Amino acid sequence: MTGPTEPNHPTADFPARNRPGAPAFDFDLVNDQKTGVYEARTGGTEVAGLTYQAAGANRIVLLATAVLPEFRHQGIATELIRRVLDDVRAQGKTVTITCPIVRTFIEHHPAYADLVDHDHPGAGTGVHGS
Repeated sequence: MTGPTEPNHPTADFPARNRPGAPAFDFDLVNDQKTGVYEARTGGTEVAGLTYQAAGANRIVLLATAVLPEFRHQGIATELIRRVLDDVRAQGKTVTITCPIVRTFIEHHPAYADLVDHDHPGAGTGVHGS
């Protein structure tokens, strides 16, 4: 069985529809390791993405989050970030944050703060797990 850490593989392991604040529609999470983008796809169309860069074997740098204009304000960025961080956790990796949207998400969801790399938290981050 394949999973989200494999290139270009959609993941249906994250049932978003039942989660409070979830987007109005569900999407597949695709990790395109070749381009360094976690994609939110629905109906074969990429509606959002979170770019990243590998920083060694156990850390990734979360660079930027983008949502197509017609899909904004529907909770997609929030759910995309949640799914990416869940995937990072499943891989046993940490993150360095340069994306302010990811930084704000973690500040509002401290259960993810332990994923922030203590030696390389990112620019302007004050988020650390206890």
